[in-house]
Amino acid sequence: MSQDLTHDQIRQNVRNRYKQIALQEVASESCCSTSSICCDSPEEGSAKMGYSTIQLLEAPAGSNMGLGCGNPQAIAELKPGEVVLDLGSGGGFDCFLASRQVGDTGRVIGVDMTPEMISKARSNASQGGYGNTEFRLGEIEHLPIADHSVDVILSNCVINLSPNKLQVFNEAFRVLKPGGRLALTDVVLTAELPEEMKNDFDLLYSGCISGASHVHELEAFLTQSGFVHVMIEPKDESKAFIKDWVSGSNIEEFLVSAIIQAVKP
Repeated sequence: MSQDLTHDQIRQNVRNRYKQIALQEVASESCCSTSSICCDSPEEGSAKMGYSTIQLLEAPAGSNMGLGCGNPQAIAELKPGEVVLDLGSGGGFDCFLASRQVGDTGRVIGVDMTPEMISKARSNASQGGYGNTEFRLGEIEHLPIADHSVDVILSNCVINLSPNKLQVFNEAFRVLKPGGRLALTDVVLTAELPEEMKNDFDLLYSGCISGASHVHELEAFLTQSGFVHVMIEPKDESKAFIKDWVSGSNIEEFLVSAIIQAVKP
Protein backbone atom coordinates (compact mmCIF):
# COMPACT_ATOMS: atom_id res chain seq x y z
CA MET A 1 0.00 0.00 0.00
CA SER A 2 1.43 3.38 -0.97
CA GLN A 3 1.88 6.22 1.53
CA ASP A 4 -0.36 8.43 -0.63
CA LEU A 5 -3.15 5.86 -0.45
CA THR A 6 -2.70 5.62 3.28
CA HIS A 7 -2.98 9.39 3.60
CA ASP A 8 -6.09 9.40 1.42
CA GLN A 9 -7.70 6.69 3.51
CA ILE A 10 -7.01 8.68 6.67
CA ARG A 11 -8.56 11.83 5.21
CA GLN A 12 -11.60 9.89 4.04
CA ASN A 13 -12.04 8.39 7.49
CA VAL A 14 -11.90 11.83 9.07
CA ARG A 15 -14.18 13.34 6.42
CA ASN A 16 -16.81 10.64 6.94
CA ARG A 17 -16.81 11.13 10.70
CA TYR A 18 -17.23 14.89 10.50
CA LYS A 19 -19.88 14.52 7.81
CA GLN A 20 -21.96 12.56 10.28
CA ILE A 21 -21.37 15.15 13.01
CA ALA A 22 -22.36 17.98 10.65
CA LEU A 23 -25.60 16.22 9.79
CA GLN A 24 -26.55 15.88 13.44
CA GLU A 25 -28.82 18.58 14.82
CA VAL A 26 -26.45 19.02 17.76
CA ALA A 27 -22.96 17.56 18.08
CA SER A 28 -22.70 16.02 21.55
CA GLU A 29 -19.17 14.67 21.19
CA SER A 30 -15.90 16.47 21.69
CA CYS A 31 -13.25 16.51 18.98
CA CYS A 32 -11.61 13.48 20.41
CA SER A 33 -14.57 11.64 21.85
CA THR A 34 -15.17 8.39 19.96
CA SER A 35 -18.20 7.26 21.88
CA SER A 36 -21.56 8.79 22.70
CA ILE A 37 -20.87 8.52 26.44
CA CYS A 38 -19.80 12.15 26.66
CA CYS A 39 -22.74 14.06 28.06
CA ASP A 40 -21.50 17.66 27.97
CA SER A 41 -23.35 20.05 25.69
CA PRO A 42 -21.17 21.95 23.19
CA GLU A 43 -21.50 25.02 25.40
CA GLU A 44 -20.45 23.15 28.55
CA GLY A 45 -17.53 21.56 26.75
CA SER A 46 -16.37 24.86 25.27
CA ALA A 47 -16.57 26.57 28.65
CA LYS A 48 -14.16 23.93 30.00
CA MET A 49 -11.83 24.76 27.10
CA GLY A 50 -11.61 28.43 28.03
CA TYR A 51 -14.33 30.20 26.06
CA SER A 52 -16.12 32.95 27.96
CA THR A 53 -19.86 33.15 28.49
CA ILE A 54 -19.97 36.19 26.20
CA GLN A 55 -18.20 34.29 23.42
CA LEU A 56 -20.57 31.36 23.77
CA LEU A 57 -23.59 33.66 23.58
CA GLU A 58 -22.51 35.85 20.67
CA ALA A 59 -21.84 33.09 18.11
CA PRO A 60 -24.75 31.91 15.93
CA ALA A 61 -26.80 29.01 17.24
CA GLY A 62 -25.50 25.74 15.83
CA SER A 63 -22.02 27.03 15.02
CA ASN A 64 -20.47 25.77 18.27
CA MET A 65 -20.31 22.02 17.91
CA GLY A 66 -17.97 21.35 20.84
CA LEU A 67 -15.25 20.05 18.52
CA GLY A 68 -12.16 21.65 20.02
CA CYS A 69 -9.59 21.22 22.76
CA GLY A 70 -8.86 24.84 23.67
CA ASN A 71 -9.55 28.46 22.76
CA PRO A 72 -7.28 29.94 20.06
CA GLN A 73 -9.11 33.26 20.40
CA ALA A 74 -7.43 33.74 23.77
CA ILE A 75 -3.95 33.91 22.22
CA ALA A 76 -4.70 35.35 18.76
CA GLU A 77 -4.80 39.05 19.75
CA LEU A 78 -6.86 39.85 16.67
CA LYS A 79 -7.04 43.46 15.50
CA PRO A 80 -9.54 45.39 13.37
CA GLY A 81 -8.80 45.07 9.67
CA GLU A 82 -6.85 41.80 9.86
CA VAL A 83 -7.37 38.83 7.54
CA VAL A 84 -7.89 35.65 9.55
CA LEU A 85 -7.84 32.05 8.35
CA ASP A 86 -9.31 29.16 10.36
CA LEU A 87 -7.99 25.69 9.49
CA GLY A 88 -10.74 23.10 9.87
CA SER A 89 -13.48 25.62 10.51
CA GLY A 90 -16.34 23.17 11.14
CA GLY A 91 -19.61 24.96 11.86
CA GLY A 92 -17.80 28.31 11.89
CA PHE A 93 -17.67 29.01 15.63
CA ASP A 94 -14.15 30.45 15.81
CA CYS A 95 -14.65 32.28 12.51
CA PHE A 96 -17.68 34.10 13.84
CA LEU A 97 -15.87 35.10 17.02
CA ALA A 98 -12.95 36.36 14.92
CA SER A 99 -15.35 38.21 12.64
CA ARG A 100 -16.46 40.50 15.45
CA GLN A 101 -12.86 41.28 16.39
CA VAL A 102 -11.57 42.17 12.92
CA GLY A 103 -14.70 44.18 12.09
CA ASP A 104 -16.04 45.35 8.75
CA THR A 105 -12.58 46.29 7.53
CA GLY A 106 -11.27 42.79 8.24
CA ARG A 107 -11.98 39.43 6.68
CA VAL A 108 -12.30 35.86 7.96
CA ILE A 109 -11.92 32.71 5.86
CA GLY A 110 -12.76 29.23 7.09
CA VAL A 111 -11.42 26.17 5.28
CA ASP A 112 -12.81 22.68 5.84
CA MET A 113 -12.56 19.50 3.78
CA THR A 114 -16.06 18.27 4.66
CA PRO A 115 -18.78 19.62 2.30
CA GLU A 116 -21.46 19.18 4.94
CA MET A 117 -19.49 21.34 7.39
CA ILE A 118 -19.03 24.04 4.76
CA SER A 119 -22.77 24.05 4.06
CA LYS A 120 -23.54 24.28 7.77
CA ALA A 121 -21.08 27.14 8.29
CA ARG A 122 -22.34 29.07 5.26
CA SER A 123 -25.90 28.72 6.51
CA ASN A 124 -24.85 29.98 9.94
CA ALA A 125 -23.06 32.95 8.33
CA SER A 126 -26.08 33.84 6.23
CA GLN A 127 -28.49 33.64 9.15
CA GLY A 128 -26.17 35.70 11.35
CA GLY A 129 -25.41 38.33 8.70
CA TYR A 130 -21.65 37.81 8.77
CA GLY A 131 -20.72 39.68 5.60
CA ASN A 132 -16.97 39.65 6.29
CA THR A 133 -16.79 35.85 6.68
CA GLU A 134 -16.60 33.15 4.00
CA PHE A 135 -16.07 29.40 3.93
CA ARG A 136 -14.08 27.47 1.35
CA LEU A 137 -13.97 23.73 0.71
CA GLY A 138 -10.40 22.44 0.79
CA GLU A 139 -7.74 20.43 2.58
CA ILE A 140 -5.45 22.12 5.05
CA GLU A 141 -2.50 20.49 3.27
CA HIS A 142 -3.55 22.24 0.04
CA LEU A 143 -5.13 25.53 1.03
CA PRO A 144 -7.35 27.39 -1.45
CA ILE A 145 -5.73 30.64 -0.34
CA ALA A 146 -3.41 33.07 -2.15
CA ASP A 147 0.23 33.51 -1.17
CA HIS A 148 1.05 36.14 1.48
CA SER A 149 -2.60 37.10 2.03
CA VAL A 150 -3.36 36.22 5.68
CA ASP A 151 -2.42 38.00 8.92
CA VAL A 152 -3.40 35.32 11.44
CA ILE A 153 -4.09 31.59 11.23
CA LEU A 154 -6.32 29.97 13.84
CA SER A 155 -7.02 26.28 14.34
CA ASN A 156 -8.65 24.33 17.13
CA CYS A 157 -7.73 20.66 17.51
CA VAL A 158 -7.52 19.99 13.75
CA ILE A 159 -3.87 19.74 12.68
CA ASN A 160 -3.47 16.51 14.66
CA LEU A 161 -5.96 14.97 12.21
CA SER A 162 -3.63 15.55 9.26
CA PRO A 163 -1.40 12.68 8.10
CA ASN A 164 1.11 15.25 6.76
CA LYS A 165 1.63 17.92 9.38
CA LEU A 166 4.79 19.33 7.78
CA GLN A 167 2.79 20.06 4.64
CA VAL A 168 0.15 21.83 6.74
CA PHE A 169 2.77 24.13 8.23
CA ASN A 170 4.39 24.66 4.82
CA GLU A 171 1.01 25.82 3.50
CA ALA A 172 0.42 27.99 6.54
CA PHE A 173 3.79 29.67 5.96
CA ARG A 174 2.98 30.19 2.29
CA VAL A 175 -0.32 31.99 2.84
CA LEU A 176 0.79 34.16 5.77
CA LYS A 177 2.06 37.67 5.18
CA PRO A 178 5.54 38.50 6.51
CA GLY A 179 5.02 39.06 10.23
CA GLY A 180 1.90 36.88 10.15
CA ARG A 181 1.30 34.58 13.07
CA LEU A 182 -0.11 31.22 14.11
CA ALA A 183 -2.50 30.94 17.06
CA LEU A 184 -3.39 27.28 17.43
CA THR A 185 -4.70 24.86 20.01
CA ASP A 186 -4.15 21.14 19.56
CA VAL A 187 -3.43 17.93 21.41
CA VAL A 188 0.17 16.84 21.97
CA LEU A 189 1.62 13.57 23.22
CA THR A 190 3.24 13.51 26.63
CA ALA A 191 4.04 9.77 26.56
CA GLU A 192 4.13 6.96 24.03
CA LEU A 193 0.75 5.44 23.30
CA PRO A 194 0.20 1.74 24.02
CA GLU A 195 0.35 -0.46 20.92
CA GLU A 196 -3.37 -1.21 21.07
CA MET A 197 -4.13 2.51 20.79
CA LYS A 198 -1.62 3.01 17.99
CA ASN A 199 -3.31 0.24 16.01
CA ASP A 200 -6.88 1.44 16.60
CA PHE A 201 -7.84 3.22 13.37
CA ASP A 202 -10.82 5.01 14.92
CA LEU A 203 -8.56 6.47 17.58
CA LEU A 204 -5.83 7.05 15.03
CA TYR A 205 -7.41 9.94 13.20
CA SER A 206 -11.19 10.26 13.52
CA GLY A 207 -10.65 10.16 17.29
CA CYS A 208 -7.64 12.54 17.03
CA ILE A 209 -5.70 10.59 19.61
CA SER A 210 -2.78 8.80 17.99
CA GLY A 211 -2.67 11.47 15.29
CA ALA A 212 -1.15 13.70 17.95
CA SER A 213 2.59 14.50 17.87
CA HIS A 214 5.17 15.11 20.56
CA VAL A 215 6.05 18.74 21.27
CA HIS A 216 9.57 18.33 19.86
CA GLU A 217 8.13 16.94 16.61
CA LEU A 218 5.82 19.92 16.17
CA GLU A 219 8.64 22.31 16.98
CA ALA A 220 10.78 20.65 14.31
CA PHE A 221 7.98 20.86 11.70
CA LEU A 222 7.39 24.55 12.42
CA THR A 223 11.06 25.41 12.28
CA GLN A 224 11.56 23.41 9.09
CA SER A 225 8.66 25.32 7.50
CA GLY A 226 10.42 28.60 8.30
CA PHE A 227 8.61 29.84 11.41
CA VAL A 228 10.36 31.67 14.23
CA HIS A 229 9.43 32.46 17.83
CA VAL A 230 7.90 29.01 18.11
CA MET A 231 6.15 28.44 21.43
CA ILE A 232 4.28 25.28 22.42
CA GLU A 233 2.78 25.27 25.89
CA PRO A 234 1.06 22.08 27.11
CA LYS A 235 -1.88 22.68 29.44
CA ASP A 236 -2.03 20.10 32.22
CA GLU A 237 -5.44 21.38 33.26
CA SER A 238 -6.84 20.00 30.00
CA LYS A 239 -6.58 16.52 31.48
CA ALA A 240 -9.81 17.30 33.33
CA PHE A 241 -11.82 17.06 30.09
CA ILE A 242 -9.50 14.83 28.04
CA LYS A 243 -10.06 11.98 30.49
CA ASP A 244 -13.65 11.73 29.25
CA TRP A 245 -12.76 11.41 25.57
CA VAL A 246 -12.27 7.64 25.56
CA SER A 247 -14.02 5.96 28.45
CA GLY A 248 -11.81 3.69 30.56
CA SER A 249 -8.63 4.35 28.56
CA ASN A 250 -6.78 6.76 30.90
CA ILE A 251 -5.99 8.74 27.76
CA GLU A 252 -5.07 11.78 29.87
CA GLU A 253 -1.88 9.92 30.82
CA PHE A 254 -0.69 10.16 27.22
CA LEU A 255 -1.76 13.52 25.84
CA VAL A 256 -2.87 17.03 26.76
CA SER A 257 -4.05 20.11 24.96
CA ALA A 258 -1.47 22.76 24.12
CA ILE A 259 -1.35 26.28 22.74
CA ILE A 260 0.94 26.70 19.75
CA GLN A 261 2.25 30.04 18.55
CA ALA A 262 4.75 31.00 15.86
CA VAL A 263 5.57 33.88 13.53
CA LYS A 264 6.52 34.10 9.86
CA PRO A 265 9.59 36.36 9.55
